[in-house]
Amino acid sequence: MLRMNYKLAELEEKNAPIMTSIIGAGQMGRGMTSQMIRMKGMKPAVVADINIDNVVAAFENSGLTKDDYIITNKLSEANTYLEKGKYIATENSEIGAKANLIAAAVDATGVPEVGAKVAIDSINEGKHICMLNVETDVVIGPMLKKLADNAGVIYTGSAGDEPGAVKELYDFATAAGFDVRVIGKGKNNAIDLDANPTSLAEYAAKRGVSPKMQTAFTDGTKTMVELTAMANSTGFIPDIRGGHGPEAEVKDLPNLFRPTSEGGILENGYGKVEWVNGIAPGVFVIISSDLPFVKHEMNYLSMGEGPNWVLYRPYHLCSLETPLTVAKAVLDNISTLVPMDGGLVCETVAVAKKDLKAGDMLDGIGGYTVYGTVDTHQNMLNDNAVPLGVITKNTKLVKDVKKGQTITYDMVALDDNSLIVQLRKLQDRFFG
Repeated sequence: MLRMNYKLAELEEKNAPIMTSIIGAGQMGRGMTSQMIRMKGMKPAVVADINIDNVVAAFENSGLTKDDYIITNKLSEANTYLEKGKYIATENSEIGAKANLIAAAVDATGVPEVGAKVAIDSINEGKHICMLNVETDVVIGPMLKKLADNAGVIYTGSAGDEPGAVKELYDFATAAGFDVRVIGKGKNNAIDLDANPTSLAEYAAKRGVSPKMQTAFTDGTKTMVELTAMANSTGFIPDIRGGHGPEAEVKDLPNLFRPTSEGGILENGYGKVEWVNGIAPGVFVIISSDLPFVKHEMNYLSMGEGPNWVLYRPYHLCSLETPLTVAKAVLDNISTLVPMDGGLVCETVAVAKKDLKAGDMLDGIGGYTVYGTVDTHQNMLNDNAVPLGVITKNTKLVKDVKKGQTITYDMVALDDNSLIVQLRKLQDRFFG
Protein backbone atom coordinates (compact mmCIF):
# COMPACT_ATOMS: atom_id res chain seq x y z
CA MET A 1 0.00 0.00 0.00
CA LEU A 2 3.03 2.27 -0.29
CA ARG A 3 2.08 5.79 -1.42
CA MET A 4 -1.60 4.91 -1.73
CA ASN A 5 -2.39 7.79 0.62
CA TYR A 6 -0.83 10.23 -1.84
CA LYS A 7 -2.70 8.76 -4.81
CA LEU A 8 -6.01 9.02 -2.99
CA ALA A 9 -5.25 12.56 -1.86
CA GLU A 10 -4.62 13.50 -5.48
CA LEU A 11 -8.02 12.12 -6.46
CA GLU A 12 -9.58 14.15 -3.65
CA GLU A 13 -7.97 17.31 -4.95
CA LYS A 14 -9.33 16.60 -8.42
CA ASN A 15 -12.79 15.80 -7.01
CA ALA A 16 -12.58 12.46 -8.82
CA PRO A 17 -13.20 9.82 -6.13
CA ILE A 18 -13.26 6.11 -6.86
CA MET A 19 -16.98 5.42 -7.10
CA THR A 20 -17.57 2.16 -5.27
CA SER A 21 -20.59 0.00 -4.55
CA ILE A 22 -20.96 -2.13 -1.42
CA ILE A 23 -23.29 -5.11 -1.56
CA GLY A 24 -24.34 -6.16 1.92
CA ALA A 25 -24.85 -3.70 4.76
CA GLY A 26 -24.44 -6.05 7.67
CA GLN A 27 -21.69 -5.59 10.24
CA MET A 28 -18.92 -5.60 7.62
CA GLY A 29 -20.70 -3.45 5.09
CA ARG A 30 -21.73 -0.80 7.59
CA GLY A 31 -18.20 -0.46 8.94
CA MET A 32 -16.79 -0.25 5.43
CA THR A 33 -19.28 2.45 4.46
CA SER A 34 -18.29 4.61 7.43
CA GLN A 35 -14.57 4.13 6.81
CA MET A 36 -14.81 4.89 3.11
CA ILE A 37 -16.79 8.07 3.68
CA ARG A 38 -13.91 9.39 5.82
CA MET A 39 -11.25 8.44 3.26
CA LYS A 40 -9.85 10.78 0.66
CA GLY A 41 -10.42 9.87 -2.96
CA MET A 42 -13.11 7.24 -2.39
CA LYS A 43 -16.89 7.22 -2.20
CA PRO A 44 -19.31 4.42 -1.22
CA ALA A 45 -21.67 5.72 -3.86
CA VAL A 46 -24.06 2.75 -3.84
CA VAL A 47 -24.84 0.58 -0.83
CA ALA A 48 -27.25 -2.33 -1.29
CA ASP A 49 -28.91 -4.70 1.16
CA ILE A 50 -32.08 -6.77 1.23
CA ASN A 51 -33.00 -4.76 4.34
CA ILE A 52 -33.03 -1.09 3.33
CA ASP A 53 -32.94 -0.06 6.99
CA ASN A 54 -29.41 -1.45 7.16
CA VAL A 55 -28.33 0.85 4.35
CA VAL A 56 -29.99 3.88 5.90
CA ALA A 57 -28.26 3.10 9.19
CA ALA A 58 -24.93 2.73 7.36
CA PHE A 59 -25.31 6.14 5.74
CA GLU A 60 -26.73 8.09 8.66
CA ASN A 61 -24.30 6.66 11.19
CA SER A 62 -21.54 7.77 8.83
CA GLY A 63 -22.63 11.40 9.03
CA LEU A 64 -24.86 11.62 5.96
CA THR A 65 -28.29 13.20 6.11
CA LYS A 66 -31.46 12.41 4.18
CA ASP A 67 -30.51 15.15 1.72
CA ASP A 68 -27.33 13.25 0.83
CA TYR A 69 -28.83 9.99 -0.40
CA ILE A 70 -31.72 8.64 -2.46
CA ILE A 71 -33.55 5.37 -1.90
CA THR A 72 -34.32 3.66 -5.18
CA ASN A 73 -34.41 0.22 -6.79
CA LYS A 74 -34.40 1.57 -10.35
CA LEU A 75 -31.11 1.62 -12.23
CA SER A 76 -32.06 4.59 -14.40
CA GLU A 77 -32.97 6.64 -11.36
CA ALA A 78 -29.77 5.62 -9.60
CA ASN A 79 -27.71 6.74 -12.61
CA THR A 80 -29.44 10.11 -12.65
CA TYR A 81 -28.84 10.82 -8.98
CA LEU A 82 -25.28 9.53 -8.98
CA GLU A 83 -24.49 12.11 -11.65
CA LYS A 84 -25.93 14.75 -9.29
CA GLY A 85 -23.55 13.66 -6.53
CA LYS A 86 -26.04 11.74 -4.43
CA TYR A 87 -25.43 8.45 -2.65
CA ILE A 88 -27.75 5.55 -3.51
CA ALA A 89 -29.43 3.29 -0.96
CA THR A 90 -31.04 0.27 -2.57
CA GLU A 91 -32.33 -3.26 -2.14
CA ASN A 92 -31.31 -4.04 -5.72
CA SER A 93 -27.79 -5.47 -5.81
CA GLU A 94 -27.67 -5.15 -9.60
CA ILE A 95 -27.42 -1.36 -9.28
CA GLY A 96 -24.08 -1.87 -7.56
CA ALA A 97 -22.76 -3.70 -10.60
CA LYS A 98 -24.53 -1.86 -13.38
CA ALA A 99 -24.59 1.82 -12.40
CA ASN A 100 -22.64 3.87 -14.95
CA LEU A 101 -20.26 5.69 -12.61
CA ILE A 102 -19.28 2.70 -10.46
CA ALA A 103 -15.67 1.62 -10.95
CA ALA A 104 -15.60 -1.28 -8.51
CA ALA A 105 -18.03 -3.38 -6.51
CA VAL A 106 -17.47 -5.01 -3.13
CA ASP A 107 -19.41 -8.09 -2.10
CA ALA A 108 -19.73 -8.10 1.69
CA THR A 109 -22.60 -10.57 2.04
CA GLY A 110 -20.70 -13.71 3.04
CA VAL A 111 -23.32 -15.74 1.16
CA PRO A 112 -21.86 -17.94 -1.60
CA GLU A 113 -24.87 -17.75 -3.92
CA VAL A 114 -25.18 -13.97 -3.62
CA GLY A 115 -21.44 -13.52 -4.03
CA ALA A 116 -21.52 -15.51 -7.26
CA LYS A 117 -24.20 -13.25 -8.74
CA VAL A 118 -22.55 -10.01 -7.62
CA ALA A 119 -19.22 -11.13 -9.07
CA ILE A 120 -20.69 -12.24 -12.40
CA ASP A 121 -22.80 -9.10 -12.76
CA SER A 122 -19.79 -6.89 -11.99
CA ILE A 123 -17.44 -8.70 -14.36
CA ASN A 124 -20.02 -8.65 -17.15
CA GLU A 125 -20.41 -4.88 -16.67
CA GLY A 126 -16.65 -4.27 -16.74
CA LYS A 127 -16.35 -3.40 -13.04
CA HIS A 128 -13.56 -4.53 -10.77
CA ILE A 129 -14.85 -6.90 -8.09
CA CYS A 130 -13.52 -7.16 -4.54
CA MET A 131 -14.76 -10.20 -2.62
CA LEU A 132 -15.08 -9.64 1.10
CA ASN A 133 -16.72 -13.02 0.70
CA VAL A 134 -14.21 -15.84 0.84
CA GLU A 135 -17.15 -18.22 1.14
CA THR A 136 -17.70 -17.71 -2.60
CA ASP A 137 -14.04 -17.49 -3.55
CA VAL A 138 -13.09 -20.90 -2.14
CA VAL A 139 -15.73 -22.55 -4.32
CA ILE A 140 -15.48 -20.77 -7.68
CA GLY A 141 -12.58 -18.32 -7.31
CA PRO A 142 -10.52 -19.73 -10.21
CA MET A 143 -13.51 -19.48 -12.56
CA LEU A 144 -14.31 -15.92 -11.47
CA LYS A 145 -10.68 -14.87 -11.87
CA LYS A 146 -10.57 -16.41 -15.35
CA LEU A 147 -13.73 -14.54 -16.36
CA ALA A 148 -12.39 -11.29 -14.88
CA ASP A 149 -9.07 -11.69 -16.70
CA ASN A 150 -10.93 -12.21 -19.96
CA ALA A 151 -12.99 -9.08 -19.29
CA GLY A 152 -9.93 -6.99 -18.42
CA VAL A 153 -10.96 -6.29 -14.83
CA ILE A 154 -9.50 -7.18 -11.46
CA TYR A 155 -10.96 -9.97 -9.34
CA THR A 156 -9.56 -9.92 -5.81
CA GLY A 157 -9.97 -10.91 -2.22
CA SER A 158 -9.82 -8.22 0.41
CA ALA A 159 -7.16 -6.65 2.56
CA GLY A 160 -8.16 -6.83 6.21
CA ASP A 161 -9.75 -10.24 5.86
CA GLU A 162 -7.38 -12.79 7.38
CA PRO A 163 -6.41 -14.47 4.08
CA GLY A 164 -5.54 -11.06 2.64
CA ALA A 165 -3.56 -10.11 5.75
CA VAL A 166 -1.63 -13.39 5.59
CA LYS A 167 -0.93 -12.91 1.89
CA GLU A 168 0.55 -9.48 2.56
CA LEU A 169 2.96 -11.01 5.10
CA TYR A 170 3.72 -13.89 2.74
CA ASP A 171 4.44 -11.52 -0.16
CA PHE A 172 6.69 -9.38 2.04
CA ALA A 173 8.66 -12.38 3.31
CA THR A 174 9.14 -14.02 -0.06
CA ALA A 175 10.09 -10.71 -1.68
CA ALA A 176 12.70 -10.20 1.05
CA GLY A 177 14.24 -13.58 0.25
CA PHE A 178 13.06 -15.64 3.21
CA ASP A 179 11.90 -19.22 2.97
CA VAL A 180 8.25 -19.24 4.11
CA ARG A 181 7.50 -22.53 5.85
CA VAL A 182 4.07 -22.16 7.49
CA ILE A 183 1.28 -19.59 7.23
CA GLY A 184 -1.80 -19.19 9.35
CA LYS A 185 -4.16 -17.35 11.64
CA GLY A 186 -5.34 -17.23 15.20
CA LYS A 187 -8.73 -18.19 16.59
CA ASN A 188 -10.08 -16.83 19.86
CA ASN A 189 -11.85 -19.96 21.09
CA ALA A 190 -11.99 -23.70 20.71
CA ILE A 191 -14.16 -25.12 17.94
CA ASP A 192 -17.62 -26.38 18.94
CA LEU A 193 -18.87 -28.59 16.11
CA ASP A 194 -22.36 -28.77 17.64
CA ALA A 195 -22.94 -25.01 17.59
CA ASN A 196 -26.07 -23.77 15.80
CA PRO A 197 -28.06 -20.53 15.50
CA THR A 198 -30.39 -21.47 18.34
CA SER A 199 -27.69 -22.40 20.85
CA LEU A 200 -25.79 -19.21 20.03
CA ALA A 201 -28.70 -16.77 19.70
CA GLU A 202 -28.16 -15.02 23.03
CA TYR A 203 -24.38 -14.84 22.64
CA ALA A 204 -24.70 -13.52 19.08
CA ALA A 205 -27.11 -10.82 20.21
CA LYS A 206 -24.65 -9.63 22.85
CA ARG A 207 -21.93 -9.38 20.21
CA GLY A 208 -24.17 -7.61 17.74
CA VAL A 209 -23.83 -10.26 15.01
CA SER A 210 -26.34 -12.59 13.42
CA PRO A 211 -26.72 -16.06 14.97
CA LYS A 212 -25.83 -17.58 11.61
CA MET A 213 -22.57 -15.63 11.39
CA GLN A 214 -21.69 -16.51 14.97
CA THR A 215 -22.36 -20.16 14.25
CA ALA A 216 -19.94 -20.10 11.31
CA PHE A 217 -17.27 -18.72 13.64
CA THR A 218 -17.94 -21.08 16.54
CA ASP A 219 -18.27 -24.34 14.61
CA GLY A 220 -14.98 -23.53 12.87
CA THR A 221 -16.36 -23.17 9.36
CA LYS A 222 -15.18 -19.59 8.97
CA THR A 223 -11.65 -20.54 10.01
CA MET A 224 -11.64 -23.46 7.58
CA VAL A 225 -12.85 -21.22 4.73
CA GLU A 226 -10.10 -18.71 5.52
CA LEU A 227 -7.42 -21.42 5.58
CA THR A 228 -8.72 -22.66 2.24
CA ALA A 229 -8.36 -19.19 0.72
CA MET A 230 -4.82 -18.92 2.10
CA ALA A 231 -3.97 -22.29 0.59
CA ASN A 232 -5.41 -21.45 -2.80
CA SER A 233 -3.36 -18.26 -3.05
CA THR A 234 -0.02 -19.75 -1.97
CA GLY A 235 -0.04 -23.49 -2.66
CA PHE A 236 0.32 -24.32 1.04
CA ILE A 237 -1.88 -27.16 2.35
CA PRO A 238 -3.04 -28.38 5.76
CA ASP A 239 -0.76 -30.92 7.44
CA ILE A 240 -3.83 -32.95 8.35
CA ARG A 241 -7.48 -32.49 7.47
CA GLY A 242 -8.80 -29.50 9.39
CA GLY A 243 -5.33 -28.55 10.61
CA HIS A 244 -3.90 -29.15 14.08
CA GLY A 245 -5.23 -26.03 15.79
CA PRO A 246 -2.96 -26.15 18.85
CA GLU A 247 -3.33 -23.82 21.80
CA ALA A 248 -0.24 -21.63 21.84
CA GLU A 249 1.28 -18.17 22.20
CA VAL A 250 3.15 -16.31 19.49
CA LYS A 251 6.54 -17.13 21.02
CA ASP A 252 5.77 -20.85 20.73
CA LEU A 253 5.06 -20.88 17.00
CA PRO A 254 8.58 -21.19 15.49
CA ASN A 255 9.30 -24.39 17.41
CA LEU A 256 5.75 -25.73 17.36
CA PHE A 257 5.39 -25.62 13.60
CA ARG A 258 8.36 -27.81 12.78
CA PRO A 259 8.38 -31.42 11.54
CA THR A 260 7.94 -34.12 14.18
CA SER A 261 11.50 -35.22 13.40
CA GLU A 262 12.63 -31.79 14.69
CA GLY A 263 10.41 -31.83 17.76
CA GLY A 264 7.41 -30.04 16.26
CA ILE A 265 3.88 -31.17 15.38
CA LEU A 266 4.01 -31.23 11.57
CA GLU A 267 3.64 -34.80 10.36
CA ASN A 268 4.32 -34.08 6.71
CA GLY A 269 6.97 -31.38 6.58
CA TYR A 270 6.73 -27.70 5.74
CA GLY A 271 4.59 -25.78 3.25
CA LYS A 272 1.59 -25.87 5.54
CA VAL A 273 -1.37 -23.68 6.45
CA GLU A 274 -2.52 -23.75 10.09
CA TRP A 275 -4.65 -22.16 12.78
CA VAL A 276 -3.85 -21.53 16.42
CA ASN A 277 -6.14 -21.19 19.41
CA GLY A 278 -4.86 -18.28 21.46
CA ILE A 279 -3.25 -15.68 19.20
CA ALA A 280 -6.39 -14.11 17.74
CA PRO A 281 -7.02 -11.74 16.07
CA GLY A 282 -3.58 -12.03 14.52
CA VAL A 283 -2.07 -13.75 11.49
CA PHE A 284 1.43 -15.15 11.05
CA VAL A 285 4.03 -16.65 8.76
CA ILE A 286 6.92 -18.85 9.87
CA ILE A 287 10.08 -17.99 7.97
CA SER A 288 13.62 -19.35 7.76
CA SER A 289 17.01 -18.80 6.11
CA ASP A 290 20.06 -21.01 5.74
CA LEU A 291 22.48 -18.06 5.46
CA PRO A 292 24.75 -17.49 8.49
CA PHE A 293 24.76 -13.69 8.24
CA VAL A 294 20.96 -13.59 7.99
CA LYS A 295 20.66 -15.84 11.05
CA HIS A 296 23.07 -13.59 12.93
CA GLU A 297 21.12 -10.45 12.04
CA MET A 298 17.75 -12.00 12.96
CA ASN A 299 19.18 -12.97 16.33
CA TYR A 300 20.66 -9.47 16.76
CA LEU A 301 17.21 -8.02 15.99
CA SER A 302 15.70 -10.12 18.82
CA MET A 303 13.79 -12.36 16.41
CA GLY A 304 15.26 -15.49 18.01
CA GLU A 305 18.06 -17.92 17.31
CA GLY A 306 16.25 -19.71 14.50
CA PRO A 307 16.30 -21.69 12.37
CA ASN A 308 12.64 -20.57 12.25
CA TRP A 309 11.22 -17.17 13.11
CA VAL A 310 7.68 -15.84 13.26
CA LEU A 311 6.36 -12.70 11.59
CA TYR A 312 3.17 -11.86 13.43
CA ARG A 313 0.61 -9.20 12.68
CA PRO A 314 -1.55 -8.77 15.81
CA TYR A 315 -4.57 -7.32 14.03
CA HIS A 316 -6.64 -7.46 10.90
CA LEU A 317 -9.15 -4.69 10.43
CA CYS A 318 -11.64 -6.64 8.33
CA SER A 319 -13.84 -4.41 6.19
CA LEU A 320 -12.10 -1.23 7.34
CA GLU A 321 -9.13 -2.18 5.15
CA THR A 322 -11.20 -3.31 2.18
CA PRO A 323 -11.26 0.15 0.51
CA LEU A 324 -7.50 -0.08 0.11
CA THR A 325 -7.91 -3.22 -1.98
CA VAL A 326 -10.47 -1.40 -4.11
CA ALA A 327 -8.06 1.50 -4.60
CA LYS A 328 -5.22 -0.82 -5.55
CA ALA A 329 -7.43 -2.58 -8.11
CA VAL A 330 -8.69 0.64 -9.68
CA LEU A 331 -5.48 2.67 -9.61
CA ASP A 332 -2.80 0.00 -10.00
CA ASN A 333 -4.65 -2.96 -11.56
CA ILE A 334 -3.30 -5.17 -8.78
CA SER A 335 -5.13 -7.73 -6.67
CA THR A 336 -4.64 -8.40 -2.97
CA LEU A 337 -5.50 -12.09 -2.98
CA VAL A 338 -6.47 -14.45 -5.80
CA PRO A 339 -6.39 -18.21 -6.35
CA MET A 340 -3.29 -19.52 -8.06
CA ASP A 341 -3.47 -20.33 -11.76
CA GLY A 342 -4.48 -23.90 -12.45
CA GLY A 343 -7.45 -24.28 -10.13
CA LEU A 344 -8.06 -24.93 -6.47
CA VAL A 345 -5.37 -26.27 -4.14
CA CYS A 346 -7.71 -26.84 -1.20
CA GLU A 347 -11.42 -27.05 -0.51
CA THR A 348 -13.77 -26.49 2.39
CA VAL A 349 -15.74 -29.72 2.38
CA ALA A 350 -19.13 -30.27 4.01
CA VAL A 351 -19.50 -32.51 7.07
CA ALA A 352 -22.75 -33.51 8.81
CA LYS A 353 -23.34 -31.81 12.18
CA LYS A 354 -25.83 -34.45 13.26
CA ASP A 355 -27.54 -37.61 12.07
CA LEU A 356 -29.63 -36.75 9.03
CA LYS A 357 -32.24 -38.64 7.02
CA ALA A 358 -32.89 -38.98 3.30
CA GLY A 359 -35.31 -36.21 2.38
CA ASP A 360 -33.87 -33.70 4.86
CA MET A 361 -32.92 -30.30 3.46
CA LEU A 362 -29.43 -29.01 4.14
CA ASP A 363 -28.88 -25.38 5.11
CA GLY A 364 -25.25 -24.51 4.38
CA ILE A 365 -22.82 -22.23 6.22
CA GLY A 366 -23.73 -21.20 9.74
CA GLY A 367 -26.72 -23.51 9.99
CA TYR A 368 -27.99 -26.61 11.76
CA THR A 369 -26.99 -29.43 9.43
CA VAL A 370 -23.40 -29.08 8.18
CA TYR A 371 -20.06 -27.47 8.95
CA GLY A 372 -16.93 -27.09 6.85
CA THR A 373 -13.40 -28.44 7.17
CA VAL A 374 -10.33 -27.77 5.04
CA ASP A 375 -8.72 -30.49 2.96
CA THR A 376 -6.77 -30.70 -0.27
CA HIS A 377 -8.60 -30.53 -3.57
CA GLN A 378 -7.15 -33.91 -4.49
CA ASN A 379 -8.49 -35.50 -1.32
CA MET A 380 -11.88 -33.98 -2.07
CA LEU A 381 -11.85 -35.57 -5.51
CA ASN A 382 -10.74 -38.91 -4.05
CA ASP A 383 -13.56 -38.80 -1.50
CA ASN A 384 -16.19 -37.47 -3.93
CA ALA A 385 -16.78 -34.82 -1.27
CA VAL A 386 -19.11 -31.84 -1.73
CA PRO A 387 -17.73 -28.31 -1.31
CA LEU A 388 -19.67 -26.61 1.46
CA GLY A 389 -20.36 -23.51 -0.64
CA VAL A 390 -22.54 -25.31 -3.21
CA ILE A 391 -24.98 -26.39 -0.51
CA THR A 392 -27.99 -24.08 -0.52
CA LYS A 393 -31.36 -24.19 1.23
CA ASN A 394 -32.64 -26.17 -1.78
CA THR A 395 -30.13 -29.02 -1.33
CA LYS A 396 -31.84 -32.28 -0.42
CA LEU A 397 -30.31 -35.42 1.03
CA VAL A 398 -31.04 -38.60 -0.91
CA LYS A 399 -29.32 -40.87 1.62
CA ASP A 400 -29.12 -41.11 5.40
CA VAL A 401 -26.00 -39.49 6.85
CA LYS A 402 -24.34 -39.99 10.23
CA LYS A 403 -22.97 -37.18 12.37
CA GLY A 404 -19.36 -36.42 11.41
CA GLN A 405 -19.68 -38.05 7.98
CA THR A 406 -18.38 -36.19 4.93
CA ILE A 407 -21.15 -35.18 2.56
CA THR A 408 -20.51 -36.78 -0.83
CA TYR A 409 -22.12 -36.11 -4.19
CA ASP A 410 -24.06 -39.36 -4.16
CA MET A 411 -25.76 -38.29 -0.92
CA VAL A 412 -27.33 -35.07 -2.20
CA ALA A 413 -29.45 -33.55 -4.92
CA LEU A 414 -27.93 -30.14 -5.55
CA ASP A 415 -29.98 -27.19 -6.75
CA ASP A 416 -29.22 -27.08 -10.48
CA ASN A 417 -30.86 -23.65 -10.70
CA SER A 418 -28.21 -22.24 -8.35
CA LEU A 419 -25.69 -19.95 -10.05
CA ILE A 420 -22.83 -21.09 -7.85
CA VAL A 421 -23.63 -24.74 -8.63
CA GLN A 422 -23.61 -23.96 -12.35
CA LEU A 423 -20.34 -22.04 -12.11
CA ARG A 424 -18.75 -24.83 -10.06
CA LYS A 425 -19.65 -27.36 -12.74
CA LEU A 426 -18.12 -25.08 -15.36
CA GLN A 427 -14.99 -24.64 -13.24
CA ASP A 428 -14.65 -28.41 -12.77
CA ARG A 429 -14.78 -28.93 -16.52
CA PHE A 430 -12.29 -26.14 -17.19
CA PHE A 431 -9.74 -26.81 -14.43
CA GLY A 432 -10.43 -30.45 -13.52
